[in-house]
Amino acid sequence: MTYLLKSRSEPTQLLPASSEEQQRKINEVRELLGDLPTEMPNFLSDATIRRFLRARNWSTTKATKSLKETTSWRRHYKPEKIRWESIADSENEAKRAYIPDYLDKNGRMVFVTLPAIKTKTSEKDHLKYLVYNLETLLMYSEDAEEECIVWISDFQGWAISSTPFSLTRQSLHIIQQYYPGLIAVAILTNPPIIFESFWKIIKRFLEPRMNEKVKFIYSNNSESQKIMGDMFDLDKLEYIFGGRNTAEFDINMYAERMKRRDRVRGSWTQDNGEASSNNTKPNED
Repeated sequence: MTYLLKSRSEPTQLLPASSEEQQRKINEVRELLGDLPTEMPNFLSDATIRRFLRARNWSTTKATKSLKETTSWRRHYKPEKIRWESIADSENEAKRAYIPDYLDKNGRMVFVTLPAIKTKTSEKDHLKYLVYNLETLLMYSEDAEEECIVWISDFQGWAISSTPFSLTRQSLHIIQQYYPGLIAVAILTNPPIIFESFWKIIKRFLEPRMNEKVKFIYSNNSESQKIMGDMFDLDKLEYIFGGRNTAEFDINMYAERMKRRDRVRGSWTQDNGEASSNNTKPNED
């Protein structure tokens, strides 16, 4: 599968020439949203609208459509109310997906998933946990000028039974539709040969821009090792990804960290899932 290491050209993005042009597009989207900005004034902030515009190649029509679908989903799903205590089998789920306490060398947050570990929860609960993580990542990323999440997954020992197709498809839909413009790069490490067939199906559900962000990494490949060394502090990066960090995952410490983030998120959001009017960067302390 060395062909998966081939570099992909970046997709063309019609970036507005000036901040004034960006603001004009943001204002146009506000008009197209009708009464929604009044219903969710803080969620539909300039930062949110800019993120959706960026993800939709600065098309006001596509960004508006996506925002309308997202606000409808948020109104019914209420993702802002999900807390650590409401996660089913949180200990096992956290071992499968977690937000580590380090950033990459560009200061971007990292989201780790280990799909080879089978989930013990229903698809509904699994998706709820995904949304919980995305809400946390969103809180720290909302004002970013560009995509700022590095998603890294280890597929060592993966089997088709590890990741049901329907679950993968629903997860991709949530990420691409309701949280666009967050993922900067998606790193898939050590996928087995059997993953190739699975990938050929899954990539059909990837938006072109998301597909361009995927990198396949192999621990026994020198080019892969260089990529990881360029992106991460190897003293902090877990050994399964080629780093030197061999510390065991401490569920108790992680649970406390997420509970602190829940408290921050609670003060940062309102009951309808909107961002707080306080635009300062969230602080866990």
